[in-house]
Amino acid sequence: MMRLVLAALFSLVAVVAQAADPVRLGLLRTLSPAPFYIAQERGYFREQGIELTFRFFEAAQPIAAAAVSGDIDVGVTALTGGFFNLAEKGTLKVIGGGLHEQKGYEGSAILVSNKAYDAGLTAIEHLAGKSFAITQYGSSFHYMVGRIAEAKGFDVKSVTLRPVQQISNMVAALVSGQVDATIAIASQAKPLAASGQAHILGWAGDLVPYQITALFTTTGMIARQPDVLHRFAAAYKRGVADYRDAFLRLDAGGKPVVDARTEAAIGAITQYVFVGDPAARAKILGGVGYYDADGALDVADVLDQVKWFRAQDLVKGDSDPSGFLDTRFLPTR
Repeated sequence: MMRLVLAALFSLVAVVAQAADPVRLGLLRTLSPAPFYIAQERGYFREQGIELTFRFFEAAQPIAAAAVSGDIDVGVTALTGGFFNLAEKGTLKVIGGGLHEQKGYEGSAILVSNKAYDAGLTAIEHLAGKSFAITQYGSSFHYMVGRIAEAKGFDVKSVTLRPVQQISNMVAALVSGQVDATIAIASQAKPLAASGQAHILGWAGDLVPYQITALFTTTGMIARQPDVLHRFAAAYKRGVADYRDAFLRLDAGGKPVVDARTEAAIGAITQYVFVGDPAARAKILGGVGYYDADGALDVADVLDQVKWFRAQDLVKGDSDPSGFLDTRFLPTR
């Protein structure tokens, strides 16, 4: 009798395991998608009947291309001119928010090399006439440079953009003095500044708050598996809630609260980034970015991004950009 019971239990476990829906998520191996690391480690996707697999990339644009080619099901990364060109063709939809550049939060730093700093590049408005590393034309970094130029009153065309394909190459080009400036997230920028390898001139969020990363999928995935996406979104929201609880609580003096919940979240994150790095804790605490509650999407800003990329002739077509969005799965801000 006991054997029959055990056999039945094993059969049930096997059926449940087979019933899990596989989802492949494309992302960068950086701190910015931290809520996904937390949700994955805490089993939130498994509880929703989803077997989530991370597929890591070196830049944002290849993630969008991988979604179109069918190599991933969902992506979370910065929105780019290339992404919006694919969305123009009706292949991709933004379904939720990710990291948000927010005034008062140190998300993306404007970094300058020691060589350029010593030569007088000590203020953001002095970027005119200087060289600037980005991944690609039409990337989020290109967008940020353009918006920073607008905010500081100089022409972005006066900046010599150097596309180097990968984020790691951007940092390497800066440290080696091959370019004058670049943009890097806080977890990369602060250690460079602290070790005397670069200088931070300011933070993008203080100048141009915007939806730096977003969650997206294909129109085919939406048509075929809307229920999977709803369950995926439910797990993601729990990860965002845990992230906000761990890192975005402030004490009476306005300083971040660091307690057992923070330490537990750091433990989950370091399963994926800063693995084995003795400075991991400090990098995470120094690199925390802002996420809106429930992964809400800043719709107005996404539409502004499309407008900017079109003005630079980096996005072709004139379809209604609201058609690039599907807000059924996650809230908007």
